[in-house]
Amino acid sequence: MSGDPGPSSVKVDLGFLEEAEPWRLLSAQFPSKVGGKPAWLSQKSPPSLPGLECEKCRLPMAFLLQVYAPISDEDRSFHRTLFLFCCKTRECYTSNDSRCMKVFRCQLPRRNDFYPYDPPSEDEPPSGPEQDQSVLSVSGIKLCWVCGCPGNKACSRCHTVNYCGKHHQTLHWKTTHKRECCTPEASIVTTSSFLFPESELVTEPEEEEDTKEAEEEKESEDCATSADTLAETDLEEMAMHENEDHKVFQRFKKRIRAEPHQVVRYSRGGSPLWVSSQHIPSDQDIPACTCGAKRAFEFQVMPQLLNSLCVDATGDSIDWGTLAVYTCSASCDHDDQYCPEFIWKQDFSSEPTESRRQGCT
Repeated sequence: MSGDPGPSSVKVDLGFLEEAEPWRLLSAQFPSKVGGKPAWLSQKSPPSLPGLECEKCRLPMAFLLQVYAPISDEDRSFHRTLFLFCCKTRECYTSNDSRCMKVFRCQLPRRNDFYPYDPPSEDEPPSGPEQDQSVLSVSGIKLCWVCGCPGNKACSRCHTVNYCGKHHQTLHWKTTHKRECCTPEASIVTTSSFLFPESELVTEPEEEEDTKEAEEEKESEDCATSADTLAETDLEEMAMHENEDHKVFQRFKKRIRAEPHQVVRYSRGGSPLWVSSQHIPSDQDIPACTCGAKRAFEFQVMPQLLNSLCVDATGDSIDWGTLAVYTCSASCDHDDQYCPEFIWKQDFSSEPTESRRQGCT
């Protein structure tokens, strides 16, 4: 995906899941992907605990997805990836509460310490010694066996596997490591049940909608924002608000109907496609970047992705209506560090979870 906004109207790229060969999802291929372990861009100082703890339950979050979104006219962001993490504790998913999610931005110039100047080949690299996925090769940072995030805590018996903390060490011990510790199998990197299923995230442009529909959508968004900022509402206004909420959700379904399997909508500098007229952020709700620049919308995660994550479809579960990610509008330089950005979680207003997901697909 390109992080460059369009010259006049902001285009939308749609993201879809596809199976891919494992080598295509490694860092050197600059992938966009869902699930598995993070394919870190900078190999120095990836986010670690406590920075990757859920702000509600304080447990380590799981890697959800990453979006490769370079800004070609800025050398400092020639390579640029956004990383999204989420908690796997069901009780943390209360309505319209984003504290169970975190997003980070990392970018590199074309000449950097980690990757060749020329783009990677589209062909599978020749077979050779398998790259050690338990350590970042350039920096030597060891990675957690369970989640793929920095792990400086080694098993005290075999010293062959590392963990980000005690929680993931205990999880691995209870599942497989208790019987594998101090055996040849202990050093084999396999897939943890903690991870989400891994797929490549491929994109294609969304077909432009009719101008009239776009104008109607803009008008309705303005109404929704106004309704959301009212200090008080009487019963009549509440009824109008419920009617508006229904309109917004119907518009959401109509917009995605042509491509019902989309899991990401990317539109840097554009606007999210909201699922409800409620809990839409105002400018004041979106904090500025630490550099002082405003944050702007960049992409959103759709509820359809939940169908591919092997989470429960009913009851108290990992859930969202949409996740809107806002990033520094200047894409400021943090050298090769990972910079926290802002995420806004909007939930559906009333319909049961299962019917909502079925209505979107």
